Amino acid sequence: MSDEQVAKLAQQHHLVEPLHDLPNEPRTVNEAEIAAQNPKATRRLLTGCDVMLHNRSKVRAWGLENIPETGPFITAATHVTMYDVFVPMVSLFHQGRRPRYMAKAEMATWPLIGKWFQAVGMQPVRRRSGQARAIEETSVDILTSGRPLTVWPEGTVTRDPQKWPMSMKNGVGMIALEASRRCGKQIPLFCAVTWGAASINHLWPWPRKNVVMCYDARLDYSDLLEHQESWGEWPNAEDADELTRRIRVRMTRIMEEIRGEKAPDGYWDFRTMKRVTD
Repeated sequence: MSDEQVAKLAQQHHLVEPLHDLPNEPRTVNEAEIAAQNPKATRRLLTGCDVMLHNRSKVRAWGLENIPETGPFITAATHVTMYDVFVPMVSLFHQGRRPRYMAKAEMATWPLIGKWFQAVGMQPVRRRSGQARAIEETSVDILTSGRPLTVWPEGTVTRDPQKWPMSMKNGVGMIALEASRRCGKQIPLFCAVTWGAASINHLWPWPRKNVVMCYDARLDYSDLLEHQESWGEWPNAEDADELTRRIRVRMTRIMEEIRGEKAPDGYWDFRTMKRVTD
C-alpha cells in the first residue's frame, strides 16, 4: 500500500495510530469489562502485539469513535491474512473494550500465544465439526450477557486471488438477528476492514509497510427484524443470508476505498473456488 494512497485517505478521513490507548478524543473506558477479562494477561498480550505491529508496519485507522463505550456489539472483520486478526483486536482493546473472539480452535494450540488468546477472550471454534448451531448459541449468549463479540465471517483467510472479501457463511447473520430478538433491540453491528498486511515479508519486514483499517459506521438491519414473530426457533435462513450479503458488500466497498481501486464484479465463492455474480 503506497504512501500516496495513505495520504489520499488522510485527506478524506482522520487517520490515527491505534497502537496506544484512546488515540481519538477522550472517552469512557469500560473498567468493569477490563477487570472481568484477565487484565494482567490482556495487558501483556496487548503490549506484545503493539511491538509486533509497530516493528512490521505503519498502522493507521479511522472510525474508532464508532466503537460503543458500553453494551454488546458485533464486529465483523475482514481476513486477508493472519496479521489482520491483530489489528482490530488491538484497536478495540486500546479503546477500552474487551470483546470475545470467535476464532478457529487451532489458534488455541499455537505456542505461547495460544494460552494468551484463551485468557483474553478467545472462544475456540472447531470448524467442520457439525456444531454450527452450538457455536451460534454460544455467540448469542456472549451478546445477551452484555459483552461485545468479534467474528471473521469468511471463516478463514480469503481465497480470492486478488484478496477481496469472499463468500461468507450466514452464521454472523444468524447470531446478530437472534441476539437482537432476545435482547429486544437491534444489536449494533460494525464492519472492520483492514488492508496492507498482505505485502509484509515477515522474514524481512523492512521497510515497514502501510496497513490501514476502517472501523465503519453502524450497519442498519432493522428491516430484517420487522417480521421476527414469524421466525421459528431461529431466524429464517433467508434473513440471515441477506444480512451476511450486506456485510460482504459493505466490506468490499470499504476495501475499494482503502485500496483506491474497483473490485471485480461479483465475489469469490469458497465452495466452487470461482468468481460468481450476486
